[in-house]
Amino acid sequence: MIEKWKVIIADDERIIREGIRQCVDWDSLGLEVAAEAEDGEEALELAVEHTIHIALVDLNMPIMHGMELMKRLREALPGCKIIVITGHDEFAYAQESIRLQVNDYILKPAEPKQLMQVLRGVRDELESERQQSQHLEQASRQLMKNFPLLRERFCQEWLDGNLSQAEIREQLQFLKLPPQRPELIGIIRWRWEGQHPAMKEKERQLFLFAIENIAAELLDPYPKVMFRDAAGLIVILLWDAAGERILAGVEAAVRRHLKIAVEVGTRLIQGEITELAAAYRSCRVALVKEQPLSPLVRRAKQHIQEHYSEYGLTLEATAGLLQASPVYLSRLFKQELGESFGTYLTQTRIRRAAQLLHSTELSISEVAEQSGYETQHYFSTAFKKQTGVAPLQFRKGVQAEVRGESKGD
Repeated sequence: MIEKWKVIIADDERIIREGIRQCVDWDSLGLEVAAEAEDGEEALELAVEHTIHIALVDLNMPIMHGMELMKRLREALPGCKIIVITGHDEFAYAQESIRLQVNDYILKPAEPKQLMQVLRGVRDELESERQQSQHLEQASRQLMKNFPLLRERFCQEWLDGNLSQAEIREQLQFLKLPPQRPELIGIIRWRWEGQHPAMKEKERQLFLFAIENIAAELLDPYPKVMFRDAAGLIVILLWDAAGERILAGVEAAVRRHLKIAVEVGTRLIQGEITELAAAYRSCRVALVKEQPLSPLVRRAKQHIQEHYSEYGLTLEATAGLLQASPVYLSRLFKQELGESFGTYLTQTRIRRAAQLLHSTELSISEVAEQSGYETQHYFSTAFKKQTGVAPLQFRKGVQAEVRGESKGD
């Protein structure tokens, strides 16, 4: 807290400096003379050293002219108030002083009453600015404290489809989020009603917080926003689709640490920045309608999502790991998910390959390797069968779309 505002008197005549010092009741104004200077260079040095609030400046000083001193003061101490006291009443000086945002202009010899009045006005201005600054700092601290909540509210509005493209981009910038749309949306659902019908609300909330903490810890390296939607589902927006594999591990981590079962649904987000709402609705509808999977199929599905990049991932290997017969796992998988183990694995791999082709400059062989294919040829065949185009054509098509969007912008 500032006790007194600090003043410097800069004039090459000692008698003028003493006269100013003696004719003002500094204490009554809440001011103190922290320094005096007889030339511009010394004045600048002392002003910076003492972090001066008010500078009384004579224009006609040696070494550094008053005009130059004021320019340098404006650079070094932007908040410093400058009062010009000079015997030079030329209009050109007055004009230049106004341009430098001088707070007042007094001709020598300065009358004590006038000087007191000017100093009081400048003091009041400093007090007002300090008060405003304190209010803004308090508001800024409060804003930073509420940043997570503001992000959640914005994302909920975004999901509801109520924002224009311009509003979305403005909010992303203000809330310090990546400027483009997220690549992936994930939803975590805990069917607590069926699992724990007698659970009290307080205990349920504790479990939900614990689920969120586990997900946040696993996804820590990835840019994201996590919040609960109006239905109480945990929604995660990921700006890096590589986090999908990690998100798939939330189910196992929650089961391991909390001994409860949750379901995770994900959707890639395509198209414009406003298309997030469609991906959210699709993901939510699918998750809400989906019948609870048996523990065996859920663990098999999760194993695929976590290990699809490994060449040796097969139905037989997965069944062995889960201590089930391949025939039984295959039948149950098809019955509950509507597709075979091999089809689900292929779709997972191709979806990941498409992400890599879209968002990286990896070679086709590197994409094949990271997607779980042992050879580029085998990968290209599988990719074309699933998407209708070869990997290279797919990448060129994406690049052409990006160029088209850039031209449109």
